[in-house]
Amino acid sequence: MRILLVEDDPSLASGIRLALKPEHYTVDHLVNGVAALNALQGGEPFDAVVLDLGLPGLDGMQVLEQIRRRGNRVPVLVLTARDAVGDRIAGLDAGADDYLIKPFEVAELKARLRALLRRSQGQASPVLACRSIRLDPATLGVSYQGQSVSLSRREFTLLQEFMSHPGRVFTRDTLTRLVYGWEEDVESNAIEVHVHHLRRKFFPGLIRTVRGIGYVMDEADTP
Repeated sequence: MRILLVEDDPSLASGIRLALKPEHYTVDHLVNGVAALNALQGGEPFDAVVLDLGLPGLDGMQVLEQIRRRGNRVPVLVLTARDAVGDRIAGLDAGADDYLIKPFEVAELKARLRALLRRSQGQASPVLACRSIRLDPATLGVSYQGQSVSLSRREFTLLQEFMSHPGRVFTRDTLTRLVYGWEEDVESNAIEVHVHHLRRKFFPGLIRTVRGIGYVMDEADTP
């Protein structure tokens, strides 16, 4: 899952990124509202946004209002020190999906983010299940036909994206951004390598190549 973190406090942002990395999130970080608005309006494939309100350049509330006005429904978790009831109501009315007051416990941030992502995907349970594979984002456990399967962080992230959207065709560029974010020096064949490893660890037909476009994980075996 790819998360956009918009936070101008460098120590807090670093702590959040460090805390989310073991959860297999790909976290991209921006420090001001203008850059966040440009990224969100530019079609970047984010699964959720963690948004501070007190941002330089453009207030987080304005970012939220503008993306909602343009029809962007990406889930947004607001982080803020504004703890008055009126501020929370204003944030929710502006389109926030959840609201977390600073200071907060990292465990609560993780739990709220997991719940937010489940709701956005219409899942009552955190566990994803497809084609005899079970993936639990909370425990980071993966099994196939009841047997545990060990995955690297990138493999887990890629499989989670496919299982969250069975039947959806992903381009290679989209998958690269979902798995690596804005990281530099990503090998051109990185996604192909990860797909190969997943097929080897599960079964060859797990992920189907759509020639000239990308990859798809079908909900059932194709004839």
